[in-house]
Amino acid sequence: MSLASASGGPGAGAGGTGRLKYSKGPWTSASGTAGALRTRAETSRSVLGRGHEGVAAGAAGLGSAAALKSVLTSWEGRLRSVRDECEQLTGDLLTVAKEMGESETTVKSSLKGVQVPAEAGEKR
Repeated sequence: MSLASASGGPGAGAGGTGRLKYSKGPWTSASGTAGALRTRAETSRSVLGRGHEGVAAGAAGLGSAAALKSVLTSWEGRLRSVRDECEQLTGDLLTVAKEMGESETTVKSSLKGVQVPAEAGEKR
């Protein structure tokens, strides 16, 4: 007797491509949302920077130029932090999805055909 995962045959635990496909379960979905938020935060940071190009030269000598630069720097830092946190979450949530077994739905459907005999006296 041997374990199926030790057989080395098709379907054995040691084989495969290492790329498990996932269903759209809650952890996978959350990972996608974090990835999308990461992209939007980076896009917003970039647009914010472009919107301030030339302001320093045009507002030279005005006290508000320094305040505006301070606000810009602060928001750029916040958006970088959001971007970086979302990047980390994207990978972490996908890892949880793998560990929690949000595997390809065909695996689930393939198990539906398995017949389990009823215990004596158990009604099915």
